[in-house]
Amino acid sequence: MAEWYSDYVQNPPRIVSPELPGPRSREIHGRAEKYMKGFSSQVQLFPVVFEEGRGPFLRDADGNTYIDFSSGIYVTGCGHAHPKIAEALKRMADRLWNAHDFTASVKVEALELLVDVLPGDISGVQFYSDGTPAVEAGLRAARAITGRFEFLSFWKDFHGKTLGSVSLAGMSPDKGIRSPGFFLAPRPNCYRCPFKMEHPACNLYCVDFTEKVLREETTGRVAAVVMEPIQGWAGSVFPPEAFIPELKKRLEKLGILLFLDEILTGMGRTGDWFACDHYGVVPDIITLGKGLGNGFPVTVMAVREPYKEHLEKISASSSFGGNPLACAAALATLKVIKEEKLLENARKIEAVIMKRLEAMKQKYRIVGDVRGRGCLFGVELVKDKQSKEPFEAAGKLVYQKAFRKGLAWIPAGHILRMSPPLVINEELALKGVGMIEEAIAETERELL
Repeated sequence: MAEWYSDYVQNPPRIVSPELPGPRSREIHGRAEKYMKGFSSQVQLFPVVFEEGRGPFLRDADGNTYIDFSSGIYVTGCGHAHPKIAEALKRMADRLWNAHDFTASVKVEALELLVDVLPGDISGVQFYSDGTPAVEAGLRAARAITGRFEFLSFWKDFHGKTLGSVSLAGMSPDKGIRSPGFFLAPRPNCYRCPFKMEHPACNLYCVDFTEKVLREETTGRVAAVVMEPIQGWAGSVFPPEAFIPELKKRLEKLGILLFLDEILTGMGRTGDWFACDHYGVVPDIITLGKGLGNGFPVTVMAVREPYKEHLEKISASSSFGGNPLACAAALATLKVIKEEKLLENARKIEAVIMKRLEAMKQKYRIVGDVRGRGCLFGVELVKDKQSKEPFEAAGKLVYQKAFRKGLAWIPAGHILRMSPPLVINEELALKGVGMIEEAIAETERELL
């Protein structure tokens, strides 16, 4: 274990309550339910109340300690309460909290280090405090750069919850409020190909179809194609390796920008600084967040060097975006990822977890597909491997069973999602997967 979190709990996980969630969690959450509505599915399935965390561990109100396989839903890549990031925030909290969009030294340092790791010639940066405003800024930037107004995105990609970002998706319950000028294409998914084809015999038909939608369904005034390089909310879905590079080539011929939303996949989550690094593609516009402040709200929209001056045409300032505290968190996080070689560690974790997941795929009837890169994984549960019918009931049960064993993680219907922090070691990673395997074995015996 890394030294700074090794003394937090002995022989993790440590469950002391006779039942989970424990009585204190149930009491506190019950009080919250009187006022808050619309909790996420993970909270509804397991309403535990967390009080503290350190590194890859979370501790609840009843004193139970869990291994964290969610990273605050892809956020705390450097682990909870990393001392270097916490100290940077404490120092800045004693000095300066907010000065609107005036320049501060810490902002300049964060910008310089960030641009150093951004792909290619991306160097025009705007700060925000949440992922959705960053995506909205990217849409405005695309229109300012191209003079066009339409967008194409992909089935089940997730980009946020305001009007423009919601219009990029076709998810319930927001389908009825999408704005005009937004078009959707089938998302490439080789396990569940929307065209009922097999890879690689399909010869990247998904790229051909995307181009067909651009030519036939739009008015020819598309500013950008927007996509998650790897789907998060939909269940860690990876496109074919050649899809994004080939799409970029065709968009360049059409004069259309490629806008990659790396809010979830950026900052080392996939074992590279950004998922697009793996594909060898430099997008024209990129958004990042989640892991940038290791839990402190800070996000970015950035563009390539040739488009930087166009950012003068769109409103950049916001009440909280790029405030000194946020920039201190981002700067410290960037330094920790570099200094502690967390990209390299993420790739090590990928190797050990994927080996175990591949073995589970062969062993269990309800495991249809497994996939992962870096510290981002998905396991697809099915009723039958031939029909691939999604097994929603199994997904919920496996999630709850593993949580009761001491694994804090993320549900996605029949797809199990895992995003352990980049600081986790191999021993803890395998313990976490072991709890999932036990839950899958128990669920398979109960439901089949």
